[in-house]
Amino acid sequence: MTNWNDFNDAGHQTGFDLIPKGTLLKVRMTLKPGGVDNPAQGWGGGWATAAETGSVYLNAEFVVLAGDFAKRKLWSRIGLHSPKGPEWAAMGRAFIRAALNSARGVDPKDDSDHAHTARRIAHFGDLDGLVFIARVDLEKGRRGGEDRNTIKQAIEPDHPDYAALMGAPVSTPASSAPATGRAPTPTASTAPNPKPAWAS
Repeated sequence: MTNWNDFNDAGHQTGFDLIPKGTLLKVRMTLKPGGVDNPAQGWGGGWATAAETGSVYLNAEFVVLAGDFAKRKLWSRIGLHSPKGPEWAAMGRAFIRAALNSARGVDPKDDSDHAHTARRIAHFGDLDGLVFIARVDLEKGRRGGEDRNTIKQAIEPDHPDYAALMGAPVSTPASSAPATGRAPTPTASTAPNPKPAWAS
């Protein structure tokens, strides 16, 4: 029996090398609610997070679903507002558009009614659990800290590797309900209509 206060027989920590920059991975995005709402901007449900600088963002965690890096986690901030100007919010909107295209199989040049519908969400909660293809980037450590992996770009269906990656087998992690109290989305096997809401 292991003694709770004697760690001599405990295992050694396992380190993770950084995932190479530019690696394409199938990921599931989870949003960590920050409790910020702004009805004037249409932000509800407490999904947004505010920084001390006055910027507002979505705090996103990405779990790798397949391949050599399955179950690894990466993090990123998706910009919604910056007091310095509109650029960060524009980058955030572009990322969300590409992630929706990737998740819903919509070509970025598609201008049909179906494509327009696929790129709309009812609220930020619609992005929680989104599965898409992402490109791994590297972020320099702050104040001399270690570099880390991050996600800044979603890979859309016009990419030559998209179809093969999107069809890769998924290693499904244990799911958990969002911290906002929103009910989990029914799965295709339990939902009365497996057709996604955006395609209605």
